[in-house]
Amino acid sequence: MMEIPFTKMHGLGNDFVLIDCRGSDLPGKFNMSNLAVRLCRRRFGIGADQLLLLYPSETAHFKMQIFNADGGEVEMCGNGIRCFAKYIWDRGLSDKDALDIETPAGIIKPERIGSLVRVDMGEPVFSPADIPVNIGSDTSVVDYPLQVKDREFRITCISMGNPHAVIFLDEEVSDFPVGAYGPEIENHPLFPRRTNVEFVNVKSRCELVVRVWERGSGETLACGTGASATGVASMRKGLTDRKVTVALPGGELMIEWLENNRVYMTGPAVEVYEGRVKLVTDKDEKRQHQRKSYTTSLKYYREGEPETTPHTSTSIDMSDSGVGLITDHELEPGQVVVFKNKENPSVQKMAIVQWSMKSGGKYRAGLLFL
Repeated sequence: MMEIPFTKMHGLGNDFVLIDCRGSDLPGKFNMSNLAVRLCRRRFGIGADQLLLLYPSETAHFKMQIFNADGGEVEMCGNGIRCFAKYIWDRGLSDKDALDIETPAGIIKPERIGSLVRVDMGEPVFSPADIPVNIGSDTSVVDYPLQVKDREFRITCISMGNPHAVIFLDEEVSDFPVGAYGPEIENHPLFPRRTNVEFVNVKSRCELVVRVWERGSGETLACGTGASATGVASMRKGLTDRKVTVALPGGELMIEWLENNRVYMTGPAVEVYEGRVKLVTDKDEKRQHQRKSYTTSLKYYREGEPETTPHTSTSIDMSDSGVGLITDHELEPGQVVVFKNKENPSVQKMAIVQWSMKSGGKYRAGLLFL
């Protein structure tokens, strides 16, 4: 058992669990991807869109590692780095008004501007191979036709350290079914590393309204890299000036694309509370029930459903105590599931759902055998 101090923060409602890993061996005690899933679950954990980890750096002032709520590691988060910088300043870890933060997307430079944080987001990337987008061409992806379900969208693709597909809509974005089309576009074969998706209304030469489907997190109240990509896309298409206000469900960000080709994002960062969470470490857990990667097809039905119509799922790991599943069907914590033995259907094994989350149009769940 290990007690972990954490800080809950948000940028325009895009919320984070931030853990200071300096001087601790957290990666030696936990699989960090699994830890992100455990902490970010909203009903069974602290609840967040992402987990932010603070480390010392050999090339910058500090290093930031980022995991989405589904456990996937990502390159960069604009709202996250503003919160990351505020944490550093509020605790006196640096007296510099401008910081160099090492990320998988390179060195990012947040700057203190009064109560707000201005971030040099770097230069936008338009090369399809570098975003990446599989279009079989070196031509920038602007208004590229993409058929999804019953609709054809025109996508403009940009990387701001992570991939984005920006879609300008004629209809009101407030009424648009983001939850229906977002995951389909995120996981489209066109995007080998998946993509974030922005749905946009242009209100004027200096104002955009945006809803964001974040890769690995679903729809969020705000996305800093998404706002930056949207601003650049609108400017590149000649729809807006080079400085715009991006209105997101959680609030507003200011995006500037300067003549030096660098993009700047300005917005707030808020600390919500501090806390401590006690978790069984992976090391302790393995001594009790060693988990093994176990990919196979499993058939199950939820208690109360007809046994004649079992659902199909894919097992991703299994131990003596439980199993991890990926399935097309939603499972709710507390539900009892019955697995049928393929060789001997009369043999059944029961399990209870401990947690469940939607990821990429499917459901990931952890179950405990009864």
